[in-house]
Amino acid sequence: MQARRDALNRRHYVGDGAEMNSFFRELKQRKVYRVALGYAVVAWLVIQVSATIVPVYHAPEWILPIFITAVALGFPVALVLAWAFEVRGGVIEKTPEPTGPLSTANKRRVWLLAALGLIISAFAIGSYWFWYPWRKASTVSESSTAAMPAIREKSIAVLPFENLSRDPDNAYFAEGIKDEILTKLATVHDLKVISRTSTAKYQSKPDNLGTVAQELGVTAVLEGAVQKAGDKVRVNVQLIDARANTHLWAKSYDRELKDVFSVESDIAQDVTDTLQARLSPSESHVLTAAPTRDPEAYDLFLKAEYEVHQGESTRTAQPFARAVALYQQAFTRDPKFALAYARLAYARLFVHFSVRPLTPAELGEVKSRIDGALALEPDLPEAHLALGIYRYWGYRDYGPAIAEFHRALELQPSNARARVLLGFVFRRQGEWEKSLAEVTRAQELDPLDVNTVTQQGLSYVSLRRWNEAQRLVTRAIAIDPHFTLAAWLLARICENNKGDIQCARRAVENVPPSFDPLEVRYNAAAFIGEHSYVDLLERNFAQALQAWDKPPDDNAGGRVRQLEARVAIQVIAGRAGAARSEAEELRGLLESKLKEQPEDVWSMTGLSWAYACLGRNVDALEIARRASDVLPVEKDALSGPRVLVGRAEIAAHTGQAQEAIEILRRLASMPAGSVYSVARLKIDPVWDPIRNRPDFQQLLSTPEQVGPNK
Repeated sequence: MQARRDALNRRHYVGDGAEMNSFFRELKQRKVYRVALGYAVVAWLVIQVSATIVPVYHAPEWILPIFITAVALGFPVALVLAWAFEVRGGVIEKTPEPTGPLSTANKRRVWLLAALGLIISAFAIGSYWFWYPWRKASTVSESSTAAMPAIREKSIAVLPFENLSRDPDNAYFAEGIKDEILTKLATVHDLKVISRTSTAKYQSKPDNLGTVAQELGVTAVLEGAVQKAGDKVRVNVQLIDARANTHLWAKSYDRELKDVFSVESDIAQDVTDTLQARLSPSESHVLTAAPTRDPEAYDLFLKAEYEVHQGESTRTAQPFARAVALYQQAFTRDPKFALAYARLAYARLFVHFSVRPLTPAELGEVKSRIDGALALEPDLPEAHLALGIYRYWGYRDYGPAIAEFHRALELQPSNARARVLLGFVFRRQGEWEKSLAEVTRAQELDPLDVNTVTQQGLSYVSLRRWNEAQRLVTRAIAIDPHFTLAAWLLARICENNKGDIQCARRAVENVPPSFDPLEVRYNAAAFIGEHSYVDLLERNFAQALQAWDKPPDDNAGGRVRQLEARVAIQVIAGRAGAARSEAEELRGLLESKLKEQPEDVWSMTGLSWAYACLGRNVDALEIARRASDVLPVEKDALSGPRVLVGRAEIAAHTGQAQEAIEILRRLASMPAGSVYSVARLKIDPVWDPIRNRPDFQQLLSTPEQVGPNK
């Protein structure tokens, strides 16, 4: 042992300048390099195995990072032990230390070695924690879903599926397969699933997948392609960790057309397994269930869905009419096809709210379809959604509507439409902050739905929170520069916030002259349309009237709208006598319509202008008051002020100035920014009959209520 110490002393006897070289030679002599390399290899293997096993047993996500930290901190300990001990003849022995002055130098080297090991460990730990959210997918095999890594945020976007069929008309089939997979995933409470409205903005396989994921707020993306040929179908899909642009898995499914339901179920199941989503028994059932066992009925259903999506985009009646016919064919083939009943009801209700009102008898038919769907499947989310819409859009029956939307969300938590409609109902009830909160939550599921963004902007306009309204409308136009409602709302912000007519004129350049904000046709501006009303604000009455020389279409509804606009323009311009014949025609049309639908507020408002033009002031004011009684602010906090301002307009033009002023004072104290503001009072000629009254001038210096900020 003494001889070994003497040898060590000779090795250590070097000059100060060569001490570092001596240190590295000593590391090699004591086999520290070999231990360091061996420890690193074994640690890497252990970590890879752990990364695979830990998710399988659904361990908490913090287990793996803590384990890796402990392994890294063991590295400097291994280095020090390798320095201090050696294996001789199968026995671990302490390495002899030099004596004399070199003993102190050797202790310094031990501390240096420990510090070096700690630095390497700290770098490894820091690198892991920095890259951890992006690195987990790298350990996954594309060919296996049995050992998928956990993903910290369980969120996914299902991008449009590419149609690989020779027939381009089969695009409906690829879209339908994608939508049904998305719908199944949306029922899983443990997943955040982005709505089709937002994912439809992208290509099937975008180049900038990381940007797409960031815009949609997801960590995973499902891409796919569908090929349909005769009675065969092939679906190719791949699940991608969008942050690292790394495949989690890729699969192909070849089935007969009659087994297409199993493809949708298998893909949805594979996705939930990969994303480590916890499934309840009911959710597992939804993933495997088929809406119908009749492939021809299902094909008709997918065609109908495609038409509905076209109709939602164009807001025209024709696609919905085609969809309704296809839905009817589908459940004629399969009378137990509950989903077809529910979706038919939705299609007709959309027409009722956005295209033309349904008669009470037609609404009754819609209700029977919803009842049929719920009788077949009491827990069908789409049926509860349709019933909520029926209560809301059909009758403004808010309590039952809220209950149905909540039930739809219980069954399908990623249903963005149910969430946003819930927010809209709260808005009608005057629960503005609750409405804003719900719509914001809906935007998390559907961030690129331009209508939702615009509607949120409309809420801020009503609250006179102009900066927030401007921000949202600007965002909506960035999403879709051709979205008419956003351009219309931007013009309204220009007019009502600052009274900037030129700003409004620039905005309406993107509003088609035929645009009909049907749901807001309760006052003169809505009848006349934004293009003509900008001319009216500049008191260019001839130009405003010229725009209505022809009706927007050839049907009776188009003629009514033309007459409403022309009569209102002439009355506001002070030339009612020139419009008497048109007012008489309008009176006949609207009185007939009110016999069929006695509580049609749109018709009441239009009729009030016809009566005012004909000099029937008492009748005009009576029908305007009746309209505000049918739809008061207490019943509808969004549309009620629109009806109320329409009543004030009629009062101003029928000699009831005091009533008009009282209504305007009331509007100043409520969320009514879309129809009332001091800036608008100053420029709108509709108020010219009462403009010079002292009480009206007093309104111009009275501040309006601004909605609460949080």
